[in-house]
Amino acid sequence: MRRKLFGVILAVCIGWFQAEALTAGFIKSPLSQMKLIEDSAELDCEVIGNPIPEVQWWFIEGEEPIETVTQLFDGAKEDRVRINATYINHATSTLILTNLTLNDTGVYECRASNDPDRNDLRTPPKVKWIRSQANVIVFEHPVITTKPEVVSDQNQTSATLSCNLTNTTFLVKGNYWTHNGKTIEKSESTPGKYFIEHIIKKIDYHSAGIYACFFQTEPEVNATIEVKVPPYVGAYKHSENANENDKAVLTCVSHGYPLPTDWSWYKLGENEDEKVPIVNGTVDKYEIKSTPNKTMLYVKDLDINADMGMYQCQGTNEMGSASDQIQLRVRSQLAALWPFLGIVAEVIILITIIFIYEKRRKPDEISDGSAPLKSNAATNHKDKNVRQRNSN
Repeated sequence: MRRKLFGVILAVCIGWFQAEALTAGFIKSPLSQMKLIEDSAELDCEVIGNPIPEVQWWFIEGEEPIETVTQLFDGAKEDRVRINATYINHATSTLILTNLTLNDTGVYECRASNDPDRNDLRTPPKVKWIRSQANVIVFEHPVITTKPEVVSDQNQTSATLSCNLTNTTFLVKGNYWTHNGKTIEKSESTPGKYFIEHIIKKIDYHSAGIYACFFQTEPEVNATIEVKVPPYVGAYKHSENANENDKAVLTCVSHGYPLPTDWSWYKLGENEDEKVPIVNGTVDKYEIKSTPNKTMLYVKDLDINADMGMYQCQGTNEMGSASDQIQLRVRSQLAALWPFLGIVAEVIILITIIFIYEKRRKPDEISDGSAPLKSNAATNHKDKNVRQRNSN
């Protein structure tokens, strides 16, 4: 009897465990956010279950008893809603709201269910939809007064930028400045400041760009100030070498803000005032490829007489123009042979010198392998012995 009772209890526990394993459950819920008008919001939701649950997004506007509930689909709210969902191992869904307006303020609800009858209106679902909510609150932009609004005086060598956050109830936790999207070192300030400044000691193409002052509020707010200068244009290489009938590539780059909106190339004469404009695609000879920060001139089928010389690249923006020069040297097709011919000539000259030297050597300096001749010293020694015998 006890064994039967234990078996029943075990079966009930196993059945309960299996039922729990099939039920959908959240492993990641969307988080509430505060945003500004025209910002974007992103809400994430992840659900597990077996079978893999279906995920839906709903928008709840207003408060009970007059609240309205609307299901969100991809492309809703005038194509400002995007829903990215995957159903691999478990369900993941991301709701993206772009170009927010004040009317987007409300409650966003992630619903999930793996009940086979979840969408059947005639049959009540056995397992209810599970839900997780997040609030999205959209604020109007506070007023940030910037001085100056833009720096564009070419005679100005330094500048002081300032931002003043006005007419706001936001609590400022801190401030900082950025230059072209990068935080400026030591620009952070203490909490509670609604007026901040940044000093540019020298205005040039290095310091030009977009400066932004950030107020660390909830949500974070910022304003921008543009610092504009004429472009800086420099040749990537001031001298280029190429072979006759080949192709040469001349490159110039630009830095600063704003970048050039127009690039031009010129062929210079003997007098630098003589400039011949180069037009893109001229008789298949020239090709120009340009981006805001770089321009490239392709000179095809090089001619040693016509194409060799000085070239000038010029970049222009709303603040002015700048240019640089590149010297193009064209080598003859035989240029690569000259080193080889020089080596061959040196070998021939060396062989000739050796041959002449060997021909003019004295015969007795030439060793033919025979026995060496007796020396005069031996003959003198013999004569001395003969004289000694005669005297005796």
